[in-house]
Amino acid sequence: MINRTKSPAVEQVFSKTVVELIAAKRDGHSLSPDEIETLIREFQQGGLADYQMTAFLMAVFFRGLSDDETAALTQSMLHSGSVLDLSSVPGIKVDKHSTGGVGDKVSLCLAPLVAACGVPVPMVSGRGLGHTGGTLDKLEAIPGFRTDLSVAKFAEIVRDVGVCMIGQTREIAPADKRIYALRDVTATVECIPLIVASILSKKLAEGIDALVLDVKVGRGAFMKDVDQARKLAHALVRVATQSGKRAVALLTDMNTPLGLAVGNSNETREAFEVLCGGGPADLIECTLALGAEMLMVGGKASSLEDARARLSLALKSGDAVRVMEKMVAAQGGDARVVAEPWRLELAPEVAVIEADRSGVVVDIDPLEIGLAAVAIGAGRTRADQAVDWGVGIELEKRVGDSVAPGEPLARLRGRDKAAGEAIAERVRRAIQIGKGPAHVGQLVIDRIEL
Repeated sequence: MINRTKSPAVEQVFSKTVVELIAAKRDGHSLSPDEIETLIREFQQGGLADYQMTAFLMAVFFRGLSDDETAALTQSMLHSGSVLDLSSVPGIKVDKHSTGGVGDKVSLCLAPLVAACGVPVPMVSGRGLGHTGGTLDKLEAIPGFRTDLSVAKFAEIVRDVGVCMIGQTREIAPADKRIYALRDVTATVECIPLIVASILSKKLAEGIDALVLDVKVGRGAFMKDVDQARKLAHALVRVATQSGKRAVALLTDMNTPLGLAVGNSNETREAFEVLCGGGPADLIECTLALGAEMLMVGGKASSLEDARARLSLALKSGDAVRVMEKMVAAQGGDARVVAEPWRLELAPEVAVIEADRSGVVVDIDPLEIGLAAVAIGAGRTRADQAVDWGVGIELEKRVGDSVAPGEPLARLRGRDKAAGEAIAERVRRAIQIGKGPAHVGQLVIDRIEL
C-alpha cells in the first residue's frame, strides 16, 4: 500500500494501491496526472520501494505512455526538486540538448557563441555515457574549471556573463537521478517516453523558456534508426510544448565522428578553434545550424539566414571568444586556454595509424572510434571511474579524402605505448579505404517543430 502516514493527501487523490497502478499500466491503461504525481512523490519520500518503481518502469517500457502521461511524469520529476527562477535575467532563456554522439563537442562552442548574440544560455550538461563523450568531462579538462556550482551561483553567472555550464545538482530533478539509476540496471533505458521525461525534467528545471534539441541518428548515436530518432524528436517537441516551452529539434547525422578529435582535452581544443574562427567544416556547420535555431526561438533573429549571419559576425569579431573567457573565469578556470587552446594538456602520441594502400576513405565507424577512445581512458566503463582528459584519438582524414600508402589516417594519444598499439589496431579497422567515390551524408537530416 502507499504510505499514507507520510502523504495524507494521497487518500484524497485515489484509493488504488501501488500494485493496482502497476497492473493498470501493465494492462495498457492510462494513469491520471494525479496518480503519476503521487507515485513520484511517494518514491521520493520512501513510501514506494525501488522494486515497485522498477516494476512500474518495466510496465511503461512495454506499454508506453501517452503524451499526457509523459508530460505528467516530466512535471512530477521536474518538481521533485528546485526549479530555477531566472526571471532576473533579461531575455528569452534558451538551452540546447544533444542525445549524444562521438566527437560531439558542439556545446562548448555553441553556448558562448549564442550568448554573444544576446540569448542567455543556462546549460546543465552530463558526463560521458557509454561510447559517447560528455560535456562536463571536456570542460573539466580546463585547469581549475568547476562544474559543481550551486544553483544560486549558476543563476548569477547566467545573469552576469550570459552563459553558464554545470552538471546536474542534487537540487535539480532528484527523482530523475534515482529513476535513471534503476533504468540503467534493469534494461529500461531505451524507452522513448522515459527518455523524454528524463531529458525534459532536467532541462525545464533550469528555468529556460525554449529548448533546441539535437537528436543524433546513426551508428555512433543511441538512436540508430531514422524513424525511431524522428519519433523521439517529435515526442520531445510535443511534450516540451505541452509543458509551456517553445521547442525545435534537428535530426543530425552520426554515421561518422563529428569533427576530427575524440577525447576530452583534444575535443575542447577543437571547440575553441571554432570560436577562434577555425575548426572542421562539419563541426562548424552543426554549431551554426543549432545556433541559428537558438537565436530564432530566442527572438534575436528574423530568419535562419539572419541568425547565421549574426553567429558568423560574433565569431569574426571575437565576441564569442570573449564570452567564453568570461564564463571560464567565472567558473574558476584558466581563461587563457580559450584563445590559446595549446595550453590544454594532451597525452603523448603512442601510435600513428597509416594507410596501407592508396584510395579513398569510404567509411569511418563512429561506434568503433568511440569505443577505442573509451578503451584508452577517455571514457568510462563504470560510473565511478575517472577519465584521463589528455588521452584520445585525432583523425587526420575524413570520409571522401584521398590517401596514399604511408599517409597518417589517425593519431592515438595515451599513457601506455604497448596498450596504445593494441587499441590502434581497433582504430585501423574502423577506417575503411576503397576505390571510391565515398558517400558523405547530409549533416542535418530533418527539422521538427510544432
